[in-house]
Amino acid sequence: MLAPSRARALASSAVITLPSFLVPAFQTTTASRSSPARLFSATTSRPSKLGTTPISIPPSVELAISEPKVKKDLTTWLNIARRTVTVTGPLGTLDLEIPPFLHIDFDVAARRAVLSVEDRNVKQQREMWGTTWAYLNRHIMGVSEGHTAVLRLVGIGYRATVETRPALETYPDQPFVILKLGFSHPVEMGCPLGVKASTPQPTRVLLEGINREVLMSFAARIRKWRVPEPYKGKGIFVNEETIKLKQKKIK
Repeated sequence: MLAPSRARALASSAVITLPSFLVPAFQTTTASRSSPARLFSATTSRPSKLGTTPISIPPSVELAISEPKVKKDLTTWLNIARRTVTVTGPLGTLDLEIPPFLHIDFDVAARRAVLSVEDRNVKQQREMWGTTWAYLNRHIMGVSEGHTAVLRLVGIGYRATVETRPALETYPDQPFVILKLGFSHPVEMGCPLGVKASTPQPTRVLLEGINREVLMSFAARIRKWRVPEPYKGKGIFVNEETIKLKQKKIK
C-alpha cells in the first residue's frame, strides 16, 4: 500500500490518453457543456403576412368600433373586455367581436383599415391577427356584394325546389329547400335568417346571404344528406367541389 503523499504524486504525474477515434466525440461533448443549449429553430418570429395587409373599404361601407365591454364567454371563466366592430353596407349590417389586444386603424380619407397587435412575439396574438383580418374582410364583402354558394345535385332522380311552409316557419316568409334524394320522403330544410334560396335548375340550388359563415354552414347541412361517394360520383357538391372516382370493388 502506498503512502498518501506518494499516491498524490503519482496521480498528478499520470497522463490520461484517449484513443484517436474517441477524441472528436470528447471534444464535442466538452464544447456542448460549456456553451448554452441551442434552440431548435433559429429563425425569428415574423408578423402575419395576411394581418399586415391593409383592407380596402368601399365608399358605401362604414365601420364603427365600440368601446370595450365585458361579455360572458362560454369558452373561458375570465372577464375579458371585447370590442365590437359594426360593418354597415347597402345589403345589411354585421357585427364582429375582436380581442382586446388587436387594434384597428381606420383611415377615413384613404378608405382603408390596418390591423395591428400589441405583441407580435405571442403566438395567440399572431394567430388571431390573420383570423380577424379574414373575418373582417368577409364581412365587408358580404354587406357590399354578398356571398353565394351553388349546390349541385348529382344522381338519378335528385331534384330540388324552394317553397314556403307556413306551419313550420320560424320567421315570416321563411323559404324551405325541398330535396328529393332517393328517400321515401322529401327532405325539407328551412333557410336561416338572412339566407335566400332559389333553384335556377332542378339540380341546382343557389344560396345567397351577407354572412358567409351562416351561408356555408347551411350548405354543409344540406350536403350532409348525400355526401359525395367515390364509386359512382353521386351526391351533393358545394361550389367547385370535386371527387376522385375509385375502381369498383371486385371480390
